[in-house]
Amino acid sequence: MEKTVNIGLIGFGTIGSGVVATLNQNLALLENKVNKKVNLKRIVDLDITTDRGVEVKPGVLSTNVDDILEDEEIDIIIELVGGYQPALNFILRAMENGKHVVTANKALLAKHWHEIIESAQKNDVRVSFEASVGGGIPLLAPLNHGLAANNIQTIYGIINGTANYILTKMADEGLDFDTVLKEAQEMGYAEADPTFDIEGHDTAQKLIILGILGFGTYVEQEKFHVEGITRITPDDILFAKEELESVIKLLAIAQIDDGELEIRVHPTLVPQTHLLAAVNDVYNAVYMVGDVVGPVLMYGAGAGMMPTASAVVADCIDIIQDMERPVSYGPKETRIERIKDICEVESKYYMRITALDQPGVLHSISGVLSDLDISIESVSQKKADEGEAVPIFMVTHHATEKNMREALQLIDHMESVKEETLLLRLL
Repeated sequence: MEKTVNIGLIGFGTIGSGVVATLNQNLALLENKVNKKVNLKRIVDLDITTDRGVEVKPGVLSTNVDDILEDEEIDIIIELVGGYQPALNFILRAMENGKHVVTANKALLAKHWHEIIESAQKNDVRVSFEASVGGGIPLLAPLNHGLAANNIQTIYGIINGTANYILTKMADEGLDFDTVLKEAQEMGYAEADPTFDIEGHDTAQKLIILGILGFGTYVEQEKFHVEGITRITPDDILFAKEELESVIKLLAIAQIDDGELEIRVHPTLVPQTHLLAAVNDVYNAVYMVGDVVGPVLMYGAGAGMMPTASAVVADCIDIIQDMERPVSYGPKETRIERIKDICEVESKYYMRITALDQPGVLHSISGVLSDLDISIESVSQKKADEGEAVPIFMVTHHATEKNMREALQLIDHMESVKEETLLLRLL
């Protein structure tokens, strides 16, 4: 074999432990693939006393990050600290010292993309981040290389396992959101503070990365619509299933049309015939359409210790196989001329309006929609005693988001409407 490649690991938490376990288990296989010795020379963490359940050679553990960043023998650093700082500082210092970087830190990449990539190019090193989107699914490398012959036209993604688990459980068992969220937290599928997942922010950060690789365009999260799943009820899920033959998924959407990029994250009614409709529980999937290859679906475990570790180690192997490969991240020239505002989007819409069951209510609502050129495809109302508030389910024909939002403002200000109307888009 040729020379030894030394790796430094910063962050010995759940994923870091999976990386060590993977290297311990499959080291001979990995070295055979790259025809080099692979050595995990140093692991740095604030806590080096807790047993992680994996074997670590004596002298490898340290609490001093300089033992990695300033070690000239270390070729690759793996950053698994998470968050913005000190992770950004570690990555930039590593690249300034000529080290290649592997990270799973989608939040950092989404916020500091230009700074990180410019540093990699300036210092002639590589930064790889397969594990940042889709966990163990080989997704970014195929998008960047295997589909390189294509102009990507569409990306639809179910890329948050927590949200997908909650929606699946609600659909399968008819449970409400809060009940399933509590169960997900008890099972470790949701954080103690689940806001990042259930409000769509995690999905949005991953979509930013997919948009860069797919379309060559960086779009800050603040510039596109992001909406979570907290207002979805069993009634919405049942109506989608029985009346629309659809399922509700938290969907990341990016698609190009005549130079305009439509990018958004929100719960979406997906037809049961679509490939994404069958993606359940904590699993992730990304559906892409290329102008040459057509539709492609990539599916698998989107998170977890070992699936994510699989992607991290794969990035290390890819770097080792060709450390001299120039840095390349998506198309060098974007096809995007402008970013579409969410108000310009056209779609069919589902509405759940909670209104008093009394004469004239439906007529008033229909009048608002008609005045804004919104045509109703179907309407259904639950039975109730007169004077009680009941859900009214409406589905529109294609309309603009702008008109729908104007309609909802007027509808929700009606005296007979007792709750904020839920608006969902159909795929």
